[in-house]
Amino acid sequence: MKAIDQWFDEYAVSHQNPLNKMLHWICVPLITFSVLGMLWAIHPWVSMLAVAGALAFYLSLSWRIAATMLVLSLIMLLILSMMTHVFWPSVVIFVLAWVGQFIGHHVEGKKPSFFKDLQFLLIGPIWLLGFVFRALGLRY
Repeated sequence: MKAIDQWFDEYAVSHQNPLNKMLHWICVPLITFSVLGMLWAIHPWVSMLAVAGALAFYLSLSWRIAATMLVLSLIMLLILSMMTHVFWPSVVIFVLAWVGQFIGHHVEGKKPSFFKDLQFLLIGPIWLLGFVFRALGLRY
């Protein structure tokens, strides 16, 4: 299994352009939220199981990153639980955020990493967290 730094380094190869990076800061959290929202619309337990599965993967890489993602995921689930309409707003957010992602990668001139390995869909959110950890001087 790859170490977290290996994942981050490999992910960073197709995320060098400043516009692409900025779009990822906006779009990746929105995609995460919207996926949880679409799953929530099926049943709240489905979204909670998805969070648990992602957290198991994150825990294999870093307990600190996993703990932070747990908190962020719980905040997203709390917001979803307060929404009266979840599915269609989540679909709209999902589509618009992916449009932003593909614009960023078009500018970058490189395909999204998940075309190489689907696990990169889980790396995107924690790649952003890695920047936050480093900015705060924290180890992950």
